Amino acid sequence: MTPELRTERLEFLPYRPEHEDVFVELLRDEEVCRWMGQDLVPEPQIREVFRAILADIYPQGRFDVWGLWLAGRYIGHAEVKPTGNVEGHELVTALAPGYWGQGLGGEAVRGLLRHAAENLGLTEAYGMVGAENTASLAMCRRLGFRHLRDVVGDDGSVTKLLVIPTAQGGSEGASRTAVEATEQTPASGAGTPDGPPPAGARGAEGLTGAPGATGTVGAVRGGDLAGVAGGEGLAGAATGEGLAGAASAGEAG
Repeated sequence: MTPELRTERLEFLPYRPEHEDVFVELLRDEEVCRWMGQDLVPEPQIREVFRAILADIYPQGRFDVWGLWLAGRYIGHAEVKPTGNVEGHELVTALAPGYWGQGLGGEAVRGLLRHAAENLGLTEAYGMVGAENTASLAMCRRLGFRHLRDVVGDDGSVTKLLVIPTAQGGSEGASRTAVEATEQTPASGAGTPDGPPPAGARGAEGLTGAPGATGTVGAVRGGDLAGVAGGEGLAGAATGEGLAGAASAGEAG
């Protein structure tokens, strides 16, 4: 059962039926989709994804997925899920644009790392970040994520696969924002609090789902939601086929 989590400013709350509209609003935002590497898909398909969370993911304990709340306001989405690219689990976060640049992405990732270590018994976690997302890449250099390899999409886009020990999420000062680092070693400032992105940095605070994996956020990319019911994850859940499979898969499961 997905637990409620809390950090200094954020509440991680399992979704409830009344959260459907805010979930849809987040995943219909063009800037969110752009930096999460997703296509903007029709609203009915996003609603199918949300309903699959309630009808399939939670009841079957497939993986953990939350809405992120700040002072009672919904501001984003988070997941810890099995990843299709390596043996292990990946972190996924997405924030609404109005909350970028405030260190909330890093705070969300710290919360996920603590959950992964303390509740799931994981020693490391993975993340994906678009190579052009310089704002998140700069934050991740301060986190200490280690670059494993680049994943090149069919369209030539490059996403960086990163890994970090979950122990780095143990304190407010230890790990910062989501999962994207450059190929260089962590900067000497790793572990310092998140600040605003460097001048000229482009992108959003967030960790994308692994290409080819299934998950909630990714499920909105146009991939086959059947994967959601299959247990891979929401973030990747939509990387390539069609979301229509989600509802039917949920019923079949």
